[in-house]
Amino acid sequence: MNYFGDPSIWLPWTFAALMGLSILIYVVLDGFDLGVGLLMPLADEDEKDRLVASIGPFWDANETWLVLAVGLLLVAFPPAHGTILTALYLPVFVMLVGLILRGVSFEMRAKAPIAQKPVWNAAFFVGSLMASLSQGFMLGMYIMGLTWTLPHVAFELLTAIFLTVGYSFIGSAWLIWKTEGQLQIRALGWAKGGIWGLVMGIGAISLATPFVSTRIFDKWFSWPEFAYLSPLPIISGALVIFLWWQLARLPLLNDRWSWTPFAAATALFTFAYGGLAYSFYPYVVPEKITIYEAASAPESLFIILIGTLFVLPAILGYTILSYYIFRGKATALRYD
Repeated sequence: MNYFGDPSIWLPWTFAALMGLSILIYVVLDGFDLGVGLLMPLADEDEKDRLVASIGPFWDANETWLVLAVGLLLVAFPPAHGTILTALYLPVFVMLVGLILRGVSFEMRAKAPIAQKPVWNAAFFVGSLMASLSQGFMLGMYIMGLTWTLPHVAFELLTAIFLTVGYSFIGSAWLIWKTEGQLQIRALGWAKGGIWGLVMGIGAISLATPFVSTRIFDKWFSWPEFAYLSPLPIISGALVIFLWWQLARLPLLNDRWSWTPFAAATALFTFAYGGLAYSFYPYVVPEKITIYEAASAPESLFIILIGTLFVLPAILGYTILSYYIFRGKATALRYD
């Protein structure tokens, strides 16, 4: 069978890949700005403004990738959209409240009287915490097949905590890159404390996923798949060692290497996400609905693909442009 010539095969695969890419970009980009929000209580009052300044030009645009991913899920895989969001209704509600609270507090902390600023700083932290925990909980629910059994909820709470700490780590890595002086040194300390969450979270998910089903177990541990996939954990382990080594020596290095912890953390997130995608393919609802079963009609997908070919480059273009324009170190926060 010519799979690439059959639109009922390549179109669902294409939309699954686009949706997966959108989720990955969201996790990395909004992950670091959520992480910066999680670090607010650890900073003093002057440093809080610098933390907000480091994500100010980017944070709302980062969330566009989540909107794109959910939109692709809705239009390309309608049955899966209904099943997934029905199962995740409560954590999605918590996440949306958290994101709204972040957006409101981000604006209000700059416009409210000075006496009220600590309240909005706290609200910014709480919103970041709600969004991070709910996303980690949803990740655990998805891995466990979107079920609410007691053992599964325990695992989901674990992934919620680990993803939150992982976000705080990549947020610290971002601050190492975007700040200087005493705040950069403090961010190095925060990163050294947060790397355990990233490592333990990836480890817990990697160990649990193969036991979700015999199909996933066979995909990882059958021969010769095991040999083909062995570089993935080896490279991930090497990245963790590199991260720890780099964090220990960065204060002694030229600041031009300050981007390396963020790049290594991004690579770790990417490898972990790639492993999950490999595990669950071709299912969009774990062990229940494949991307081919859930896909819209090929005629509909083809029309949607034409629109996506215009929208996706536009989103990618202004994302790259914003990061280019606001490159360099975060400066003092000003609203005049």
